[in-house]
Amino acid sequence: MNIYDITVLDTKKQPVQLAEYKGKVLLIVNTATGCGFTPQYEALENLYKKYKDQGLVILDFPCNQFGEQAPGTEEEIVSFCQLRYKVSFPQFAKIDVNGENESPVFTYLKEQAPTEEYSGRPRARPRCSRLSAKPIRKRATSAGTSPSSSLTVRVMS
Repeated sequence: MNIYDITVLDTKKQPVQLAEYKGKVLLIVNTATGCGFTPQYEALENLYKKYKDQGLVILDFPCNQFGEQAPGTEEEIVSFCQLRYKVSFPQFAKIDVNGENESPVFTYLKEQAPTEEYSGRPRARPRCSRLSAKPIRKRATSAGTSPSSSLTVRVMS
């Protein structure tokens, strides 16, 4: 199984196969509209606008599991995000990221996370964090080719 085998629900509860995003760079996020980190939608939208033409797609999965910080219906969440942060990246139906109703997307992502044996350090417990994305300096290239930029995305506690 891989991420592209998974089907999720969009904000209108219609099925979407993640295979639609094959060949793209995926940034999969679980979000909340009523938490102190909600302003990260602005950074996510800026990141998406800057790199979407180069293949970046942000897939937003709201989750109400942590202190009920994603209240409201999918329609209300989409409206809030579009009006307040001008979000244009794909948003999906609310999901659970843990527990018996855990979304297959997050089950898959957690299964792919490096284990303690792989990384040499204990696995960090997931927690709400803020996103920092900034371009790094342009790389030198050989004569006759244009420089390429890279993007570093860091999750900071």
